[in-house]
Amino acid sequence: MSELIYCDQAATSFPKPPEVIAAMERALRDASASPGRSAHRYSLAASRIVFEAREAAAELLGIEDSSRVAFTLNVTQALNTVLFGLLPPGSHVLTTGLEHNSVMRPLHRLAETGGVEVEVVPGPQDGPPDPEEFRKRLKPSTRLAVVNHASNVVGTICPAAEIKTAIEGVPLLVDAAQSAGVLDLTPVDSLSDLLAFTGHKSLLGPTGTGGLWVSPRLDVPPLLHGGTGSRSELEEHPDFMPDTLEAGTPNTHGLAGLSAGIRSVLEYGTSKIREHEMELTAAFLDGLAQIKTALVPGPRNPADRVGVVSLNLDGWSPSDLALTLDREYGILTRSGLHCAPRAHRTLGTFPMGTVRFSFGLFNRLAEIDTILTALDQLSRRTP
Repeated sequence: MSELIYCDQAATSFPKPPEVIAAMERALRDASASPGRSAHRYSLAASRIVFEAREAAAELLGIEDSSRVAFTLNVTQALNTVLFGLLPPGSHVLTTGLEHNSVMRPLHRLAETGGVEVEVVPGPQDGPPDPEEFRKRLKPSTRLAVVNHASNVVGTICPAAEIKTAIEGVPLLVDAAQSAGVLDLTPVDSLSDLLAFTGHKSLLGPTGTGGLWVSPRLDVPPLLHGGTGSRSELEEHPDFMPDTLEAGTPNTHGLAGLSAGIRSVLEYGTSKIREHEMELTAAFLDGLAQIKTALVPGPRNPADRVGVVSLNLDGWSPSDLALTLDREYGILTRSGLHCAPRAHRTLGTFPMGTVRFSFGLFNRLAEIDTILTALDQLSRRTP
């Protein structure tokens, strides 16, 4: 078998840049201490790593005050922090039919036990939601809207800035898990009031890293309480950013890797990364159009989606197709429901799901040709 083709970038980007690996190794070797907890040289070195990661995230988002960025273990923790913090009983929240379970499960919990009314804004089956539909559904009790900036199932890009304008006065939480590192997020306050991101996808960092940007106009109650290294004389948890949302010892070596990953993205440029992914996606969609038994939900125009394409081949189950692609062709994908059953219901692919191909900075056009050849061959045979 030839070299493996990794098409699961929407789950975790691979390979990681050498700079990310080197930064993590240096942090473990030279600064493996608790940041902000002591005044000795190792602790100060660890604190610098965290600060530099925060500054890198601020630059990515186009903001000057990096203290508005709080680091989390992942985008799920960031989303949960906002959803459980800003939706008291009696609240009304708007969302879309293309959300990940990182949004839908907390909202389900809040609806079941917290007296929160969750409204899914109707929209096209696989197109972007209409900002006007959000505006029409506002109520006096609406406390939040939450949208997936780019679908992890079909890549559909949500018009977040337009939705923010349409619901002016109601905070907008943007799940940027699939867009951070690919789409331009600057200035972030024109796009959202709160933005959650993860480090291990297109920001090229390691797992166990993520964060939340909070507008200076908002205060988000902490999900966790505990040690922060600040105001240690108090038993009350700090109420200032970023400390209020960063209880516990941070993942310092992970943040070193995230910082290096963001710097790699900034050096390369999100516009170039976006252009590269669009080229890959366009070639893939054009090739799939020639395979008659391929069913491909999602926007046809690559400008309307990130580098995420789901499909089914007539006669194949998603699991069998993904396994065959792996075992016989060395093509690594993800099959099933992608932790987004609501999205698959919206797309009409529930409960079977799809096979998802997701591309990133390190995929190449030659790989697209190989994938299309494999799919064409498999479309002509019985599983």
